[in-house]
Amino acid sequence: MLVTALLVFMVVPAISLFSEDKNNLFSVFIDGSLVGRVSDPASVDRMVVNARRKLAREANGLLLIDYDMVLSGSSVIFGQADDEEAVTENIYQAFSQSIARTKQPVYEIKINEFTVNLRSSDEVLELLNQSKNKYDENNEYTVEIVLDPTRELNVLTTHVVKTADLLKEQEDAIFPSAGAIRKLDQIYEEARNQTLEGFDFGVKDLTFGENVEVVRAYVDSDQITTLEDAIAEVTKKEEKDTIYEVEAGDSLSVIAQKNGTTIENIISMNRETIPNATAMIRPGDMIKVMVPKPELSVVRTEEIYYEENYEAEVQYIENDEWYTNHQEIKQEPVAGFRKVVADIIYRNDDAISKNIIYENIVAEAVPKIIERGTQIPPTFLKPISGGRLSSRFGKRKAPTRGASTFHKGIDWATPVGTSVVASSGGTVIRAGWGSGYGYCVYIEHPDGKVTRYGHLSKILVKNGQSVNQGEKIALSGNTGISSGPHLHFEILVNGVQVNPLNYL
Repeated sequence: MLVTALLVFMVVPAISLFSEDKNNLFSVFIDGSLVGRVSDPASVDRMVVNARRKLAREANGLLLIDYDMVLSGSSVIFGQADDEEAVTENIYQAFSQSIARTKQPVYEIKINEFTVNLRSSDEVLELLNQSKNKYDENNEYTVEIVLDPTRELNVLTTHVVKTADLLKEQEDAIFPSAGAIRKLDQIYEEARNQTLEGFDFGVKDLTFGENVEVVRAYVDSDQITTLEDAIAEVTKKEEKDTIYEVEAGDSLSVIAQKNGTTIENIISMNRETIPNATAMIRPGDMIKVMVPKPELSVVRTEEIYYEENYEAEVQYIENDEWYTNHQEIKQEPVAGFRKVVADIIYRNDDAISKNIIYENIVAEAVPKIIERGTQIPPTFLKPISGGRLSSRFGKRKAPTRGASTFHKGIDWATPVGTSVVASSGGTVIRAGWGSGYGYCVYIEHPDGKVTRYGHLSKILVKNGQSVNQGEKIALSGNTGISSGPHLHFEILVNGVQVNPLNYL
């Protein structure tokens, strides 16, 4: 009995007495491996937290662990739970083998669809300054990273401010200028700006052309960009699609030079409208071009002084009796000479607008004066509906004896009796037999042009009659020198036949 009592005294601290009616000992498995046994399942959460804390202290960044934990319960009478520190250490060792990846804290910079990750705010500022400094050689502007007031979340954006203004704000905070002193300062500034010496030439304003977003994030280490690579990516000029509107005086070579590309590239991007280098382009046409542009552009306003010869704005005299395609020069221009101060807005190296703020005219320019018509000239419609174009304007083999080998109009083959209408409004100057034309009608139009309709079967108008465009004037036929039922149609300009297809 004494020996038994001694054994119980020595063993009881290490053995727990368990009931048989429920699970009372739990085996903890991580990824299929046993890491220990516990009597209280709730204690496992505490051990996991402690193991994760230990790993987090050793890691630099956000730690992600991919593991599978299983607790298997059993009901025993005698059982021994493992020491909590030992189980925690085993969990730590198992987690160490299950680390998926360590996320690194970064500053994520987003410029439109372009994204780059940098390690620190200092690198972010250095990147932005590298984009700015090309156009701010004297370092007169400071880039700040501030909260974006338009966003609900903590998104940062850029604010570019003149360094001198920052210093003045700090000075005003210490020595505020108010009342009469501020008024005198304003009067002094206005007086300075009334003379050429009062202008502050150089960069007046500078900002970034794209919205820059900066947020804190965690990424894989291989997604972090070095500062040098980030600067190279943001400042290098990538070719991007853009739309160019053709201006007066443009040619494909001029457009290519303006946009830093080649004629071949322009043709390749506009095959349907510009099939080759001799294709015609007109002012107002929209064409696609590839333009080299950096990811982050700098928009700045520069105040500059220059002297130039200039042209006065053209003056027009409106003549309500003339058509819009008729104009006459009444006075030839003479260039003037002036001294100018202007604000020019640039996007990178491209000037996008100019505002003249000071002008000293040394020699006044003489304007060009043009008298021009205001009436819209008449249009010409096809004089029949349907019909087949059977003979074009120009040289031909005479199809019928007595017909000319040079066709002075166009023919539409059409059944006898087809309605013929006035191609344009005007006055009938002839209606009757016209020798080789058979029965024909001549209409004189207000702009001096004349239309002729030949080989008619019936005339429905008379000499001197006014007709409107589209008004029925005759029926087609096969009279005169004709090879078959058709309408012969001519347009005469200054008494000479021209190709009607250029006017219809």
